[in-house]
Amino acid sequence: MCVGIPMRVLERFGDFARCESDGKVEQIDLSLVPEAGIGDHVLVFLGAARRVVDGHEARLIADALAALSAVITGNGPSSVLHAAFADLDREPQLPPHLAAAHAAGRKEA
Repeated sequence: MCVGIPMRVLERFGDFARCESDGKVEQIDLSLVPEAGIGDHVLVFLGAARRVVDGHEARLIADALAALSAVITGNGPSSVLHAAFADLDREPQLPPHLAAAHAAGRKEA
């Protein structure tokens, strides 16, 4: 599984940048997000930024990852996990094409 890590661009040089997350600085490939500038947050997968995210979304992702880490390592109660994913406190939703199939009584999409 590939997990996206939000990082802040510190310095840019061509298609690469020095980016920081939780005090850790890495060189990141920005060739897929040429619009990213110094101070922007980018979502990084395997050393490459895939999209620019705003500060609020970056904080939500970072909090969710920290909550997962706390629960997995046993360093936090499950309430931490629930709080980090409060925006998902709803019934799961089917994508529109599957919802239509389900409403039509079909068992397969």
